[in-house]
Amino acid sequence: MTKSVIKLDHIELTLGTGASAVHVLKGISLDIDTGQSVGIVGPSGSGKSTLLMVLAGLEHVDSGSVQISGTRLETLSEDATAAFRGQNIGIVFQSFHLIPNMTALENVAVPLELAGNSDAFAIAERMLAAVGLADRVTHYPGELSGGEQQRVAIARALAPSPKILIADEPTGNLDTATGRQIADLLFEKQRELGITLVLVTHDTSLAGRCDREIRVRSGLIESDEGAPALAKTA
Repeated sequence: MTKSVIKLDHIELTLGTGASAVHVLKGISLDIDTGQSVGIVGPSGSGKSTLLMVLAGLEHVDSGSVQISGTRLETLSEDATAAFRGQNIGIVFQSFHLIPNMTALENVAVPLELAGNSDAFAIAERMLAAVGLADRVTHYPGELSGGEQQRVAIARALAPSPKILIADEPTGNLDTATGRQIADLLFEKQRELGITLVLVTHDTSLAGRCDREIRVRSGLIESDEGAPALAKTA
């Protein structure tokens, strides 16, 4: 039997104050099973990226419960949330967020070093090889193509062996062919490692490759189309 790894219960979140306040998430409840791939789609301003940040513990909710692997994030301090995220959640951003004065190897090793892992560089080197960058470990971000930089970002997110991989528009800054390669890599690693993948995308074809497609509009879940993993083609 599958087990829920992400559970949101009546999430409410308003950003800003006074006249500029925006009610971004409006009572969202959601369960995501271990090992499932989920695509979140919706128009700009619908709240989908904010929802992703809530799942990552990067946005604190006003009310409701955010449970990740049975841990309620709203009960944790900032430091405890950061530590929990480092152990359980890998994040890939649209704009890569690599450190420009660090090599690919150093970028991937950073979260491992922060966690006190003595094998940080050995693990980082293996992860770079796993995403097809064995010959780019000493290159700096400025010496890499956009697709290569995103591969480094994926290797960095996967290096601590997270239970969940979160991706916010992971192909948004890439051309169509490169974006397809990055999507292939994400789904390959998700299946290989048995992790849960949650991604936000404007690309409906990318969302359609997921086991489940959730459409968000005006801070509400408009539709939630799930299907058995075996019925999807990668």
